[in-house]
Amino acid sequence: MPSNEKELNCHLFDQLTILEDIEEVAKKENAKETLILIQKKRKQIERKLYQKPPVTSE
Repeated sequence: MPSNEKELNCHLFDQLTILEDIEEVAKKENAKETLILIQKKRKQIERKLYQKPPVTSE
């Protein structure tokens, strides 16, 4: 479990990077359902990443 907000944000950015890599392949394969799921997951991650107020207060 991340101990602070900076560490948590790093994990969320890593997740976004993974989604970008998967999206690249899904576009090449024209995998429409996969692309829809990627967009859903991206929104969920971004909601956590950019939430106000932050996850923790320092």
